[in-house]
Amino acid sequence: MINRQRPAFLLLSLALLCATALTAAPAPRPNVLFIAADDLRTDLGSYGSTEAKTPNLDALARRGVLFERAYCQQAVCNPSRASIMTGRRPDTLKVWDLRTHFRQALPEVVTLPQHFKQHGYTAIDIGKIFHNESGTKPPIPFCDPRSWSEPPLFAEGAHWQDDPTNPKAKGGAMQRLDVPDEAYFDGKIATAACEKLRVLAAKRDQPFFLAVGFWKPHLPFNAPKKYWDLYDRAKLKPPGFTRMPEGAPPIAGHPSKEVRGYGGVPEEGPLSPELIAELRHGYLAGVSFLDAQVGRVIGELDRLGLAKNTVIVFWSDHGFHLGEHDLWAKTSNYELDTRVPLLVAAPGIAGGGRAMGLVELLDVYPTLADLCGLPAAMGVEGESFAPLLRDPKRAGKPIAISQHPHPSYGKATHMGYTVRTPQLRYVEWRDLTTGALFARELYDHKADPAETVNRVNDSRYASDVKSLGGQVQEIAAASGRWPAIKAGGR
Repeated sequence: MINRQRPAFLLLSLALLCATALTAAPAPRPNVLFIAADDLRTDLGSYGSTEAKTPNLDALARRGVLFERAYCQQAVCNPSRASIMTGRRPDTLKVWDLRTHFRQALPEVVTLPQHFKQHGYTAIDIGKIFHNESGTKPPIPFCDPRSWSEPPLFAEGAHWQDDPTNPKAKGGAMQRLDVPDEAYFDGKIATAACEKLRVLAAKRDQPFFLAVGFWKPHLPFNAPKKYWDLYDRAKLKPPGFTRMPEGAPPIAGHPSKEVRGYGGVPEEGPLSPELIAELRHGYLAGVSFLDAQVGRVIGELDRLGLAKNTVIVFWSDHGFHLGEHDLWAKTSNYELDTRVPLLVAAPGIAGGGRAMGLVELLDVYPTLADLCGLPAAMGVEGESFAPLLRDPKRAGKPIAISQHPHPSYGKATHMGYTVRTPQLRYVEWRDLTTGALFARELYDHKADPAETVNRVNDSRYASDVKSLGGQVQEIAAASGRWPAIKAGGR
């Protein structure tokens, strides 16, 4: 017998399925957990360090993609942070120092968290995300309140805390007190971030952009004693190459004013082997202290069941020298200062990937918008590296660009532009008044990954120097600072 009711039943079922699909709630937009470190170079176990004890960041690398060749746009806090948070280069922002606010040149620029806020996200800042000092008159808050849905916490002010009982004292370069994590800013920030995650978890229908900015391993190296105790100083390696590169122009170096501004460090002259070892020990202690706080925050995200729909980004504003090249801290155009750790874990992205392609920190802004389905923001100069997340074997950018003025502090006389290719680093130093070429550098990372020899006058690299010099000329011309260069002059 033929069932004449079946076609009608199938049609009714199909209609019901269509109606259900039309009325089903759309998939929730991903949250963003945006974690920043200050002065962290790629001293992590996941990046190959044999000394750094970073189990939590190594675990994050395993659940996401590690970027081997990520570069900041200027190796000092304010310009780098302004760049990643606006997706624009320092020359566009007119920010090259610690005191200039990015809204002085571009008052209506839409920042990364502001873009998310404008598209329905709750945007929250806990810790140092933008720079923390204001040099404008009248002062413009560096934490940029318009970027956030509520007032930021722990975002401005001194962070020295050499003495937890006297947080205004800058004091010495190192401290090893047997105190709980919350005696220092980063412990307080991690606690506040965990508390905020619990509040956000109660609003599952409201996506969030939670920025958590840690201060470590920035000087002073004042992590709690238990993090110092993770390391045996006698077994730590000294800096590998302690001279400026052979043939490097003097303008490429600096007097390491930052570290010399702390008690216990001589204002000039060589540092003793004992002090060098103590400083390197203190830096690693700060790295492990930072790692523990990152672990607390991500652990809470996991405990609350939020991780499966959250993009996690971990980045540092720039790298750091620990005696290599006879330099301390940042503010150079060398690899140790411009290269940064960058880890990204996201829904639907396979864990354990290692991307070798070049990326820049200003690419983070369009990448997050891409991953979360937001429209592209106007004026952003970076480009999304989401394709590298989905396939880490893909090629990245052909070049990454960084820059830094000389001298590092005070009135600058020259600007150094550096172009990083997958193999080479090329640098041009130009007079800030005339744009005249002052000095050049070229380093071959295949032959010399420590950048020990300037090969700019080596005839074997003549074609590279010509090609990369043309790239820098275009970069300098784009700044609009030197009309002669814009017209094709050198």
